[in-house]
Amino acid sequence: MTLATEVKKLADSKPFYAVAGVGDFAAEKLRELPEQLQRLQGRREEIREAAKDLPEKAREFAGKAEVYAKDFSGKAEGYAKDFPGKARGYADQFTGRAVALYEEFASRGRKVVSKASGEAALELEEVSETADPAVATQTTRKNNRAPKNTSAPKA
Repeated sequence: MTLATEVKKLADSKPFYAVAGVGDFAAEKLRELPEQLQRLQGRREEIREAAKDLPEKAREFAGKAEVYAKDFSGKAEGYAKDFPGKARGYADQFTGRAVALYEEFASRGRKVVSKASGEAALELEEVSETADPAVATQTTRKNNRAPKNTSAPKA
């Protein structure tokens, strides 16, 4: 197969569009980053106040942890029996969500590629419209020239 055929086959594939969609999603999230950073910087004082209470909350939790550990040890066997079924359920949910996300990214990628292709075509059209058309020049060989009529017209 030729390189052009391989490139066309790649560009028409769902993985290609999914990658384009992921890239577009990442760019969108990066554009949102400065706003999120400002919002977090605005909450700096709130976070400092919450951090002051952490040692006290840690001591409270440590006291309750022993009670929770005793309660959990009695239930651990039941959790162990239920684990394989629940794990399968979570795996199925994860697989379904992963497939849906892949489809979403592929759809988004198709839109991005279509838009970019359309813009590139418009840009090419604009460039071709503004460019000066090529001027065809006539070249003749000396030995192929027709003889010139040098005689004056007769009156």
